Amino acid sequence: MKKMSLSVGLTAILVLFVAVTYLNNSFLNPYRLDLTENKVYSLSQGSKNILDKIDEPVHLYFFFSDKTSEGLTQIRSYAERVKNLLEEYQLYSKGKLKLHIIDPEPFSENEDKAAEFGLTAAPVGGLGESLYFGLGGRNALDAQEIIAFFDPNKEEFLEYDISKLLQNLIEPNSIKISIVTDLPIAGEPQMPMNPMMQQQRPQPWVFYEQLQQMYQVEMVNADATSLPEDTDVLMLINPAELSDELAYAIDQYVVNDGSVLAFVDPHAEQPANPMAAASGVALTEFLSAWGVEFNAEDVVLDAMSALEIRMPSGGVGKHLAYLGLSSQTIDKTDAVTNQLESINGASFGVLKAKQEATADVQTLMSSTSEAGLTTAAIYTSLQDPKALFNNYQASGEQYNLALRLTGEVNSRFKYDQSKQQNGYKSRSSKANIIVIADTDLLADRFWVQKSNFFGQTIASAFANNGDLVANAVENLGGSHDLISIRARGKFTRPFIKVKEIEVAAEAKFRSKEQQLQARLQETEAQLTQLQSQQGEGGALVITAEQEQAINNFIKEKLSIRKALRDVQHQLNQDIELLGSQIKFVNIIAAPLVLTFLLWLFSLLFKRRKLA
Repeated sequence: MKKMSLSVGLTAILVLFVAVTYLNNSFLNPYRLDLTENKVYSLSQGSKNILDKIDEPVHLYFFFSDKTSEGLTQIRSYAERVKNLLEEYQLYSKGKLKLHIIDPEPFSENEDKAAEFGLTAAPVGGLGESLYFGLGGRNALDAQEIIAFFDPNKEEFLEYDISKLLQNLIEPNSIKISIVTDLPIAGEPQMPMNPMMQQQRPQPWVFYEQLQQMYQVEMVNADATSLPEDTDVLMLINPAELSDELAYAIDQYVVNDGSVLAFVDPHAEQPANPMAAASGVALTEFLSAWGVEFNAEDVVLDAMSALEIRMPSGGVGKHLAYLGLSSQTIDKTDAVTNQLESINGASFGVLKAKQEATADVQTLMSSTSEAGLTTAAIYTSLQDPKALFNNYQASGEQYNLALRLTGEVNSRFKYDQSKQQNGYKSRSSKANIIVIADTDLLADRFWVQKSNFFGQTIASAFANNGDLVANAVENLGGSHDLISIRARGKFTRPFIKVKEIEVAAEAKFRSKEQQLQARLQETEAQLTQLQSQQGEGGALVITAEQEQAINNFIKEKLSIRKALRDVQHQLNQDIELLGSQIKFVNIIAAPLVLTFLLWLFSLLFKRRKLA
């Protein structure tokens, strides 16, 4: 009877398990609970809004070389993370997004399809095998977008990259940029010249040529009365003056949720005319209304970031106002700056968020803590950059060199009713503004090297200045939903406790290891000297005492090498102990505790039943 009851019970449990699994897969699949710290398995609201815009089916093709990746644990783990997130996109789209998971095996049609999309084939192993790990997208009009290869180093921006691909497939419009500036970024028309004199036409700046290749670009004169229609991104590059009509048009463009990339500068190193060298006073009132304080007299000096240049007096030296910003002073949590390693510029200004600022303010670039300030008047009066060291003193403060503003910003004319026209709006709720306190980083000499190749000018970048501008335009030119997607946490979490143990162990045993290494080198040197003694005819001649010394040195050498192995073992001993403790908890302790709890609950259930 008891055996029958046990069989019936086990059968009932099995049936219940199958039924619950079926119900979960059929009806509860859309309802998920993400308990990860940064919600890495959930879609942000911006991604959901993009998916809601899909009118006609969009097909995504996820290519991953399953067999080729065997043994690449990190890649396979990240691929599973990517697949899960793509399935989350498909699930939320309610059938409008079709996901195809493809293994492009070597010499197969699927491999040809991956190559057709233009995905990157990474070589792995010694047999020349290729690993595909990318995404292709295609809309109803056969327009294509790709992520050539999912870089694990960009894991925080995985959702952003996928949503950007979808956004481009749903709304594949080219970004239109309107630029207001006094600087000669577009070059100048050929001027009449004296036949006896050679005169070279100023060429467009490289960053401007790159923008023209990728987007629609239109220059706007400072005396214009309006902005071009359908402007997606407005670039304001340190204009000296603006007409009243253009200032009003810019203001209303911003408060109607327009995107702005603004450059201000306490001193432009390469002006088109003397007026352009003046600080960006025309933008100061706009910045103040947006919640940013900019003092046109402050120039940042930074000994830690100073670039080396050829001095007027000869030789090479550091220029305190010519800064080379490294990855340590560039924000790695924003899509615009995440992949940038170096930015070069000159005479940066300082940006500060005002206390009454209503927008969210994020620092994109900053100085080091070894920075100090000088005035623009002093800076421009100096003939020799070495003189900047005379009164230089580090303040210990990191100065903001570039800021991103999102959210609410006020109109510049909020308190000036005489300037308010019909349809006037006083505040934006979805502002997207990036402000950079330097224009010189746009100049060619700070980031590209030009060379002549068979009559064609080739520009080779040695800094990421051009990438900064392109990333900013691409980001600001996207939808508000895309811009709202921030960096997410990593799926793979670092072993912080293990790192702490490693650091402590190295500090404890490294000095001992160094002492042993020194003794080993000294012993080997003495041993080599004794063994190299030669007599007449080149024969080895040693005394009995020397032979005994050689034997002693060999024994000591073996002893030291053993001691070194012991030290190396001690370095990992604490880590191995921690690993053993974790295994004990997971394999033995946890099941025992769970078994005890089940036994305890069964006793309580029996007592209640008997009662």
